[in-house]
Amino acid sequence: MKLQFVPVETAKQISQLAGIANTVWHEYFPCILDNAQIDYMVEKFQSEGALTSQIQKEGYEYFFLELNGIYIGYMGVHEEKEKLFLSKLYLLKPYRGKGYASQAFEFLEGLAQAYGLKAIYLTVNRNNAHSIAVYEKRGFETVKEQAVDIGEGFVMDDFVMEYQL
Repeated sequence: MKLQFVPVETAKQISQLAGIANTVWHEYFPCILDNAQIDYMVEKFQSEGALTSQIQKEGYEYFFLELNGIYIGYMGVHEEKEKLFLSKLYLLKPYRGKGYASQAFEFLEGLAQAYGLKAIYLTVNRNNAHSIAVYEKRGFETVKEQAVDIGEGFVMDDFVMEYQL
Protein backbone atom coordinates (compact mmCIF):
# COMPACT_ATOMS: atom_id res chain seq x y z
CA MET A 1 0.00 0.00 0.00
CA LYS A 2 1.13 3.51 -0.78
CA LEU A 3 1.86 5.89 2.07
CA GLN A 4 0.86 9.52 2.18
CA PHE A 5 3.18 12.05 3.82
CA VAL A 6 1.13 14.60 5.72
CA PRO A 7 2.87 17.78 6.95
CA VAL A 8 2.45 18.42 10.67
CA GLU A 9 1.30 22.04 10.96
CA THR A 10 -1.45 22.54 13.53
CA ALA A 11 -1.47 22.34 17.33
CA LYS A 12 -3.82 19.34 17.10
CA GLN A 13 -1.42 17.54 14.76
CA ILE A 14 1.53 18.32 17.04
CA SER A 15 -0.42 16.81 19.95
CA GLN A 16 -1.13 13.68 17.88
CA LEU A 17 2.53 13.50 16.89
CA ALA A 18 3.66 13.71 20.53
CA GLY A 19 1.30 10.85 21.38
CA ILE A 20 2.63 8.64 18.61
CA ALA A 21 6.22 9.51 19.59
CA ASN A 22 5.57 8.51 23.20
CA THR A 23 4.10 5.19 22.07
CA VAL A 24 6.87 4.38 19.58
CA TRP A 25 9.72 5.28 21.92
CA HIS A 26 8.31 3.15 24.74
CA GLU A 27 7.70 0.13 22.53
CA TYR A 28 10.99 0.25 20.60
CA PHE A 29 13.78 1.54 22.82
CA PRO A 30 13.58 -0.52 26.07
CA CYS A 31 16.01 -3.03 24.56
CA ILE A 32 18.56 -0.23 23.99
CA LEU A 33 17.90 2.42 26.67
CA ASP A 34 16.57 2.35 30.22
CA ASN A 35 13.09 3.75 30.90
CA ALA A 36 14.43 6.84 32.68
CA GLN A 37 16.40 7.88 29.59
CA ILE A 38 13.46 7.11 27.28
CA ASP A 39 11.15 9.27 29.40
CA TYR A 40 13.73 12.06 29.51
CA MET A 41 14.36 12.00 25.75
CA VAL A 42 10.65 11.91 24.89
CA GLU A 43 10.04 14.94 27.11
CA LYS A 44 13.11 16.82 25.86
CA PHE A 45 12.78 16.08 22.13
CA GLN A 46 9.31 14.72 21.35
CA SER A 47 6.85 16.39 23.75
CA GLU A 48 4.28 18.87 22.44
CA GLY A 49 6.39 21.79 23.65
CA ALA A 50 9.61 20.46 22.11
CA LEU A 51 7.93 19.65 18.79
CA THR A 52 6.21 23.03 18.65
CA SER A 53 9.52 24.79 19.20
CA GLN A 54 11.30 22.67 16.60
CA ILE A 55 8.62 23.38 13.98
CA GLN A 56 7.95 27.05 14.73
CA LYS A 57 11.40 28.30 15.76
CA GLU A 58 14.06 25.88 14.55
CA GLY A 59 12.96 25.11 10.99
CA TYR A 60 12.17 21.42 11.44
CA GLU A 61 9.53 19.80 9.28
CA TYR A 62 7.55 16.81 10.52
CA PHE A 63 5.41 14.48 8.46
CA PHE A 64 2.94 11.81 9.47
CA LEU A 65 3.20 8.55 7.57
CA GLU A 66 -0.45 7.93 6.75
CA LEU A 67 -1.90 4.68 5.50
CA ASN A 68 -5.61 4.52 4.65
CA GLY A 69 -6.36 7.48 6.91
CA ILE A 70 -4.36 6.12 9.85
CA TYR A 71 -1.13 7.68 11.11
CA ILE A 72 1.28 4.74 11.33
CA GLY A 73 4.44 6.71 12.08
CA TYR A 74 6.28 9.94 11.52
CA MET A 75 9.50 11.54 10.43
CA GLY A 76 11.23 14.82 11.14
CA VAL A 77 13.78 16.59 8.95
CA HIS A 78 15.83 19.75 9.01
CA GLU A 79 17.27 21.39 5.90
CA GLU A 80 20.91 22.35 6.34
CA LYS A 81 23.54 23.86 4.03
CA GLU A 82 24.08 20.97 1.66
CA LYS A 83 22.41 18.12 3.52
CA LEU A 84 19.03 17.07 4.82
CA PHE A 85 19.16 15.95 8.46
CA LEU A 86 16.80 13.05 9.11
CA SER A 87 16.10 13.68 12.77
CA LYS A 88 13.37 11.09 13.27
CA LEU A 89 11.84 8.18 11.35
CA TYR A 90 9.61 5.90 13.39
CA LEU A 91 6.83 3.44 12.66
CA LEU A 92 4.34 1.99 15.11
CA LYS A 93 5.07 -1.66 15.86
CA PRO A 94 2.35 -3.30 13.70
CA TYR A 95 3.66 -1.50 10.60
CA ARG A 96 7.37 -2.33 10.85
CA GLY A 97 8.94 -4.71 8.36
CA LYS A 98 6.30 -4.10 5.69
CA GLY A 99 8.26 -1.82 3.33
CA TYR A 100 6.94 1.49 4.64
CA ALA A 101 10.40 2.71 5.66
CA SER A 102 11.51 2.22 2.04
CA GLN A 103 8.66 4.45 0.88
CA ALA A 104 9.70 7.02 3.48
CA PHE A 105 13.28 6.97 2.18
CA GLU A 106 12.05 7.52 -1.37
CA PHE A 107 10.05 10.52 -0.14
CA LEU A 108 13.12 11.85 1.70
CA GLU A 109 15.31 11.52 -1.38
CA GLY A 110 12.75 13.48 -3.41
CA LEU A 111 12.51 16.12 -0.70
CA ALA A 112 16.30 16.52 -0.50
CA GLN A 113 16.54 16.78 -4.28
CA ALA A 114 13.73 19.36 -4.37
CA TYR A 115 15.73 21.43 -1.88
CA GLY A 116 18.85 21.08 -4.05
CA LEU A 117 20.75 19.16 -1.37
CA LYS A 118 23.55 16.64 -1.95
CA ALA A 119 23.08 14.20 0.92
CA ILE A 120 20.87 12.95 3.73
CA TYR A 121 22.38 12.26 7.13
CA LEU A 122 21.16 10.94 10.47
CA THR A 123 22.29 9.83 13.89
CA VAL A 124 21.55 6.36 15.22
CA ASN A 125 22.32 4.73 18.57
CA ARG A 126 25.36 2.48 18.24
CA ASN A 127 23.42 -0.38 19.84
CA ASN A 128 20.47 -0.09 17.44
CA ALA A 129 21.65 -2.91 15.17
CA HIS A 130 18.30 -3.32 13.39
CA SER A 131 18.05 0.33 12.33
CA ILE A 132 21.72 0.44 11.36
CA ALA A 133 21.15 -2.57 9.08
CA VAL A 134 18.11 -0.86 7.50
CA TYR A 135 20.12 2.32 6.86
CA GLU A 136 23.05 0.38 5.41
CA LYS A 137 20.68 -1.49 3.10
CA ARG A 138 19.45 1.91 1.85
CA GLY A 139 23.03 2.98 1.08
CA PHE A 140 23.88 4.98 4.20
CA GLU A 141 27.48 4.79 5.40
CA THR A 142 28.87 5.53 8.85
CA VAL A 143 30.94 8.71 8.63
CA LYS A 144 31.72 9.26 12.32
CA GLU A 145 30.92 8.34 15.91
CA GLN A 146 29.78 10.79 18.55
CA ALA A 147 28.74 10.91 22.17
CA VAL A 148 26.54 13.88 23.10
CA ASP A 149 25.67 14.85 26.65
CA ILE A 150 21.93 15.65 26.61
CA GLY A 151 21.64 16.53 30.28
CA GLU A 152 20.50 14.83 33.50
CA GLY A 153 23.47 12.45 33.20
CA PHE A 154 22.26 10.97 29.89
CA VAL A 155 24.36 10.59 26.75
CA MET A 156 23.41 9.86 23.16
CA ASP A 157 26.07 7.42 21.95
CA ASP A 158 25.59 7.48 18.18
CA PHE A 159 26.90 6.76 14.74
CA VAL A 160 26.46 9.52 12.16
CA MET A 161 25.42 7.95 8.88
CA GLU A 162 25.16 9.63 5.50
CA TYR A 163 23.65 8.89 2.11
CA GLN A 164 24.94 10.72 -0.97
CA LEU A 165 22.33 11.67 -3.54
